[in-house]
Amino acid sequence: MQLLPAIDILNGKCVRLRQGDYGRETVYADHPVEMAKHWVHRGTGYLHLVDLDGAKDKKPVNQQIVYEIVKAVNIPVEIGGGIRNEKTIQDYLNAGVDRVVIGTLAFKEPEWFQKMSEQFPDKLVLGIDARYGMVATEGWLETSQTPAVELAQTFLDFPLAALVYTDIAKDGMMGGPNFGEMAAMQEAVPFPVIASGGVSSLDDIRKLRQLGLSACIIGKALYEGTIQLEDALNIATAQ
Repeated sequence: MQLLPAIDILNGKCVRLRQGDYGRETVYADHPVEMAKHWVHRGTGYLHLVDLDGAKDKKPVNQQIVYEIVKAVNIPVEIGGGIRNEKTIQDYLNAGVDRVVIGTLAFKEPEWFQKMSEQFPDKLVLGIDARYGMVATEGWLETSQTPAVELAQTFLDFPLAALVYTDIAKDGMMGGPNFGEMAAMQEAVPFPVIASGGVSSLDDIRKLRQLGLSACIIGKALYEGTIQLEDALNIATAQ
């Protein structure tokens, strides 16, 4: 199983939000590029970046910082947040980003998303964020009446690289992931599912691996020191 340290960028800084609430942020580093280098030095093989300002403003805001991170590290990165058109996707890929995460627009404009996935095969990641299994959109500011698994199944034939499934109710709360929802999502789709939200212990990582998840994103637990990246990598990659 792959581990992806999260670097969430808000106002140019590396932060974490509690349950997706922009009013409940903790700043962990003034320089996201240095944080990216730190996680690479600790052994990670992939980084998950989020432009939180972009997610809220519906357009990229921290693109330059993302470009600087790509130049500074020798591992692949993926980026999500505020990606609403073909040009932004192309710009990120041209800059060396490995994968682009599309959330809100994927189910608001599924025909557009299908076209983009076919134009950039295995380069787009479907980002589904949910509260208690119901899809949330617009940078987590709105919650719909659509079940997350039901939404995911409308994209089964798209040539996607992966699906990032975030349980907002668990995110930043250090209470463990929503294992049931994560397992149900992995069973429902043919592409790799990346679990996000609530990973707070080595046992959480062990259980996600046992459930067959292809990867998990770790945020607050790494920044608070409750999980050491080296220990997590040992569990995730053990034979």
